[in-house]
Amino acid sequence: MNRLSARPAETFLWGVSTSSYQIEGASKADGRGPSIWDTFCQQKDRIANGDTGDIACDHYHRFAEDIALMRDIGVKAYRFSVAWPRLLPTGRGHFNEAGAAFYDRLIDGLLEAGIEPWLCLYHWDLPQALDDEGGWLSRDAAGWFADYATLVARRYGDRVKRFATFNEPGVFALFGFGFGWQPPGVIDADAHRKAIHHVNLAHGAAVDALRSGVSNASIGVIHNMQPCLPASAALEDLAAAERLHMHWNQAFPDPQILGYYPKVLADELAPQIAPGDMARICRPLDWLGINHYSPIYARGDKTAPLGYAWAGPPAGMPQSEVGWQVQPDAFRDILLEASKRYRLPIYVTENGTGGRDQLDHTGNVRDQHRIDYLNAYIGAMETAMAAGADVRGYFVWSLLDNFEWGAGYGDRFGLIYVDYPTLRRIPKASARWYAERIAQKAARRSAEKP
Repeated sequence: MNRLSARPAETFLWGVSTSSYQIEGASKADGRGPSIWDTFCQQKDRIANGDTGDIACDHYHRFAEDIALMRDIGVKAYRFSVAWPRLLPTGRGHFNEAGAAFYDRLIDGLLEAGIEPWLCLYHWDLPQALDDEGGWLSRDAAGWFADYATLVARRYGDRVKRFATFNEPGVFALFGFGFGWQPPGVIDADAHRKAIHHVNLAHGAAVDALRSGVSNASIGVIHNMQPCLPASAALEDLAAAERLHMHWNQAFPDPQILGYYPKVLADELAPQIAPGDMARICRPLDWLGINHYSPIYARGDKTAPLGYAWAGPPAGMPQSEVGWQVQPDAFRDILLEASKRYRLPIYVTENGTGGRDQLDHTGNVRDQHRIDYLNAYIGAMETAMAAGADVRGYFVWSLLDNFEWGAGYGDRFGLIYVDYPTLRRIPKASARWYAERIAQKAARRSAEKP
């Protein structure tokens, strides 16, 4: 159930990624309804420093400036997400024309700048009104999402051809329903299982809606794929790592692309699975998006609802400034494994590193740590490609420093520094490095043409 085609070398895409809640701000502007993240941010001690996405980077009003920054870097693709509550303030019913017009302006501006828009339907900001009706714990969510996808297809399908259904369902399902770290803040194994299956059903329904509503659509889905490793050699930690791997790396791409759940998960989900569900989930896709940052770790915990707990990397491992392990070889291996397992063209839709970047006395940001990271990880990707991984594009996370979920504004992942008090944008050294890298690749391709 996939569409594998030959890869012309000259079509490799270099891009950048963002998401709606993390950069747009304007949380109450022009009729936008509240999302589950708006609600979650208002809860005490949920987000570092009490930060919210109310203003974020104010991309809603500064998108033209941000497009100009992308053009200066030289990227040819921009992956962004649409805020469901900006189009449908209560998730269904009333359509918000003012909110929809924002994405018209953004898409038209991208095309005018020669940048291809890659539209993701869902990057975690479920309308709060739908969560009040059960959200991802309701089987009705598949229909809600399909209707939303149909509206997006009708509105933007004349100009946008690249669509992703979900970004990182493994993350928001596990963190939202297994560990309670993200909205809706639930810690319950049964809720986690329901969310997995209902999101998968929503994915399949949205693929069909997009395929029906957009001519020549190129449709994919984006998964965060990381090696899941045990915190120690203890048997309970080994078992915990296997279970984390099932939830993080297999619970969504396996049914969506291969048509089945891992056996243990299939047994656990049996009460949720109705006749015909797996065919509804496994719909033809054109590409697979992979987000990758570092290996992750688990330890056994019999008191935890899922039977395991999150663990940090072992002492002495190379780490980023925000404490994430740096291991480019893991990225290489993930790309090779995913290409072999799923037999779809791969786009790296997120890769990057966070830091505590600051302006120096000259007013510049010299983020050598990010340059070193990107250089090493792009090199690992190219090694994987040389070994047969069908990778066709690479998107840096992120264009801008932004609201980094539970970390608030303390962790900076952007190529562009955002001075939050003034919202001034300042390209970092890594932005210039990435621009040079893209230009060098383009020059090399031109020289290789007959």
